[in-house]
Amino acid sequence: MPTEITSLQIPTTDGRADAFAAFPDDGERHPGVLMYGDAFGIRPVLREMARELAGHGHYVLVPNFFYRHGPAPLIELPEHIGEEDRPAVIAQVMPLVEAHTAERVLSDADAYLGFLTTRPEVATGPVAVTGYCIGGLLAMRTATAHPGRVAAVAAFHGPVGADGPESLSKLTAQVHFGHAETDLTPEALTELNQSLDAAGVDYTSEIYPGTVHGFTMSDTDAFNPSALQRHWDRLLPLLGRTLTSN
Repeated sequence: MPTEITSLQIPTTDGRADAFAAFPDDGERHPGVLMYGDAFGIRPVLREMARELAGHGHYVLVPNFFYRHGPAPLIELPEHIGEEDRPAVIAQVMPLVEAHTAERVLSDADAYLGFLTTRPEVATGPVAVTGYCIGGLLAMRTATAHPGRVAAVAAFHGPVGADGPESLSKLTAQVHFGHAETDLTPEALTELNQSLDAAGVDYTSEIYPGTVHGFTMSDTDAFNPSALQRHWDRLLPLLGRTLTSN
């Protein structure tokens, strides 16, 4: 399916967030998906992933959630982020991560969802939220804060349990968590899944075999092609079950 990518500016309480959207170039309305990238920010790999998702019939909105510090790109990234580059890159992004408080996350989520659901290319009804790395935490916070508006949430190699078990009780969305082996032990997975069970969440939550943190990102040494495919094999059916094209 041919797709279009367009640059956007999202009004927020603190200014304007630069963003881009990928969507089918067919003149129809399609279910909305809010995609939070990883801490490395908007770059070609995120455009590729958004385009892939849009090709399956979705309108995908990808904001620069560090917009308070300037438009993307905020830091100069190597074309491929290898292990030798990672410490210097992490040193640059950590202050941005630390400044992105829960209050900012929730304020921005209101703005992003409001913008997404009023786009003329987006179908009526609930949307989905997906996230990678820190974006997984942002996706979780968005879904728990907007139970009536978010029908599905998916998070990959993200700190999804960072807000504690009590936050899970607010989830009404269907959930998929894809964890890296280096991010979560089997014991921690069991504990997280028990909390999801206790909260009555409709979910799948699994460790992707042979993965390290960041496994979906093809421009890093963490990339795992089979795990990226597994991510699509979990994400696309989840969206198919929960979103409509009305």
